[in-house]
Amino acid sequence: MTSGTPDRPALTVALDPDRHVATVEIHRPPNNFFDYDLIHEIANTYERLDAEPRCRAIVLCSEGRHFCAGADFSAREKWSQERLDRQAGRLYVEAVRVFSCTKPVIAAVQGAAVGGGLGLALSADFRIACEESRFVANFARLGIHQGFGLSVTLPRLVGANQAALMLYTGRRLKGAEAVEIGLADALVERADVRDRALVLATEIAQSAPLAVQSIRATLRRGLAEAVREATDHELAEQSRLRQSDDHQEGVAATAERRLADFKGR
Repeated sequence: MTSGTPDRPALTVALDPDRHVATVEIHRPPNNFFDYDLIHEIANTYERLDAEPRCRAIVLCSEGRHFCAGADFSAREKWSQERLDRQAGRLYVEAVRVFSCTKPVIAAVQGAAVGGGLGLALSADFRIACEESRFVANFARLGIHQGFGLSVTLPRLVGANQAALMLYTGRRLKGAEAVEIGLADALVERADVRDRALVLATEIAQSAPLAVQSIRATLRRGLAEAVREATDHELAEQSRLRQSDDHQEGVAATAERRLADFKGR
C-alpha cells in the first residue's frame, strides 16, 4: 500500500520547460521505503515524461534523510511466502519498466541508498552524492540474494571485484568511497546535492535531444533486457533463501542493530 494521500502524494513531478528538466520526487520521509506501488508510479511517470517533448532530462530525488532505504521488512513480516514472491515478481516487472526510460536520469542521493534502494539509484545514468550518502548492498547481511537488477548494474559500474566485495560483505560505502570506485559521479555538500543534479540535468538538456537519446540508447543497449533476465533469477534465489533460518536471523539482527548469528541453514 502506498503511503501517499490526495493531499500528500508519494511521488510528485515538476517540469521546468525552460531548462527542459523534470524533477521526480519521492515523498516517504525519512527513509523513503519503496514497494510495488511506488515503483509502478515511477515507471508510469517515466513513460509520461518519455512522451513529453519539453522534457530532455530527469532528476530523481527524495524528501527526507535518505534517498531510498529499500523495502520495509517490518511491513511484510506477516506476509506468506506466496504473497512475498508474487509482490516481488510484480515489482520487478515495474523495475524493468523503470530501466526502459528513454530520457537521461540523474539521481540525487542525499542519504542512504540501501538494498533495492541502491538498485533504484543505479537505474539512473548518474548519481550525485555527499559525504552523508551511504551506498549499501546489504543482502547477504539479511541472508538473501540481491535484487532489482543489481546483478547486472553493479558490476557494470564498478567492475566484478568491487561488486563482489559490496555484495559479499554488505559494507556501507560513504559518498567519497562511492565516487572513488565509480558508483557515484560527483561529491558535493549535502545541501547542494539536488542543485548539482539539476545543473547536470540542465547541461545534458542543452545538447540536441534526439542525439542524446540516440547515444544513450546505444550505450544502454540491452540493459533493460539484461535486467529482466537478471530479476527472473534474482527472484528465484530470493524465494529460496527467504525460507531459510539465516534470512529470519538477518532480518531480526538488522532490526535489533546487532551482529547476526548465522547458522548456514
